[in-house]
Amino acid sequence: MSAAGFLAPGSGEDSVFCAKTHAAVLAFQDSYGLRTTGEVDDLTWSTLIEASWSLGERLLFLRSPNIRGDDVAELQVLLNRLGFDCGRVDGIFGPLLVKALSDFQENIGVEPNGICTPELVAHVQRMALQTGEGKGIAAVREDIELTDASSTDNTRIVIGYFAGATQLAHSISRRTRELHPLTSTVDTDALSQAQAANRFMADVYVGCEINQENSCIIYYYEVPDFVSAGGRNLAQRISDVITQRVPEVSVHTQGVRHPVLRETRMTAVLCSMGPADIVGMKTSALSSAISDALELWRKDPSGA
Repeated sequence: MSAAGFLAPGSGEDSVFCAKTHAAVLAFQDSYGLRTTGEVDDLTWSTLIEASWSLGERLLFLRSPNIRGDDVAELQVLLNRLGFDCGRVDGIFGPLLVKALSDFQENIGVEPNGICTPELVAHVQRMALQTGEGKGIAAVREDIELTDASSTDNTRIVIGYFAGATQLAHSISRRTRELHPLTSTVDTDALSQAQAANRFMADVYVGCEINQENSCIIYYYEVPDFVSAGGRNLAQRISDVITQRVPEVSVHTQGVRHPVLRETRMTAVLCSMGPADIVGMKTSALSSAISDALELWRKDPSGA
């Protein structure tokens, strides 16, 4: 936490998880779009590791598993602002980033090998000084795609679910499949669900889970330098329809860095539903609200 700038230097020398450490974890989680639990779970720990990298400190190249880190995210931000589309800012060095980096290399007259060296970083940063602070070409492209999108029976939809949300997810799937036959369900861990949705080439992913809170939260992908417009718009649609039809529950939207939202390559939301007893009693109404909100979004994904 000290290395990430959320604790004073030397604060960790006593190796005690005290109130200051707890507050620092909360601040870190909030800053990085994680759920603010104050607990250092696997996701928080891996995010801390990724946060330790600064752009130019290491060689970046395509490998399996993909290199991940804040340095990769910074490179994506800079290239996107320069007009080289490397997709959403997810901090993952994948094929889209290789293509964007190769295009940049070709543009400046060096070998387009898709490898990011400290010397190449200097070129990117120098050229980036001439750009503004806009959201970049990837976000602009997503906005255009949402504006141009149209709802058809060929829309590919994946309904994912985690422990406790089986009944709700299957109810959503049954309703959705009536209009969109290419609707599939998946119930593995977050990474496997994202990989399955990507292989299916889904147009949209809707995840479901039961939480221990007294409210429903519709999550979409957001990090400090990028927000999924499609996910945010869909999350708001779902929140609005649930609020209208199931007033017994409190519902709001929130941008986070949840693994299933980070790894998916399409518009994605995660419906975290609670309290569990009311969700159980209102499964039919909630599934109808989510399915209908999804269809409303498909007819106007840009939210215009």
